[in-house]
Amino acid sequence: PILIEKFSQLTLSKEFLFFFFFFFYTHLTAIQQKSLPLSLDNKDLIAQAKTGSGKTVAFCIPILNKIDIKNFKIQSLILAPTRELAAQVAQSVETYGKYLPFKSAVIFGGVGINPQISLLKKGVDIVIATPGRLLDLVSQNCLDLTKIEFFILDEADRMLDMGFINDIRKVLAILPKQRQNLLFSATFSDDIKKLADSLLNSPVSIEAATANSTSHKVEQSVHLVDRERKKELLLHL
Repeated sequence: PILIEKFSQLTLSKEFLFFFFFFFYTHLTAIQQKSLPLSLDNKDLIAQAKTGSGKTVAFCIPILNKIDIKNFKIQSLILAPTRELAAQVAQSVETYGKYLPFKSAVIFGGVGINPQISLLKKGVDIVIATPGRLLDLVSQNCLDLTKIEFFILDEADRMLDMGFINDIRKVLAILPKQRQNLLFSATFSDDIKKLADSLLNSPVSIEAATANSTSHKVEQSVHLVDRERKKELLLHL
């Protein structure tokens, strides 16, 4: 197969290509090289990708490239473990889809639910959500997930660490069986593989880096300090 190294080699809309050339996003990262040709070809994926690897682009492009603005239904669901991550992903969706006529909504707990209900009533194409608030809105009949075509589970390992497995199963039970699924995780534990088996349909497994390693973009250091001076050190840092 031909090695895909640049965005221009992908089958993308003109609006997408204009955006990436305009902002000089010309070359693909390792995870993008391996995942995008497959996800754009409607394949289910389980991908090991760390923070800073370009994974958000890897799952935003397929759903934005295939969005049907005449559908008038929620077509894509991106599930994230925390409201901070959900907000970051939502910002990326808006950025990468800057020249596309779609609507998205980010929903999470810790804030008022009524503005989120009002936004959903106006109609959206893409929902980025944390599990708890998503299920709250579904239980209030404010969110219809029965027409979802693309489901992305981001940072699946953190989802399991935070105890969201039951919520994830509840969400999966609501979604239609015919859909494309993309699972991204920093690690490939046995629990992640079990989750993938219940979620994905004949998935392609991708590893963009050494299994279960830390990101080379994250600088790590250790400071040895007495217990009583920990606060002083933190303030200094």
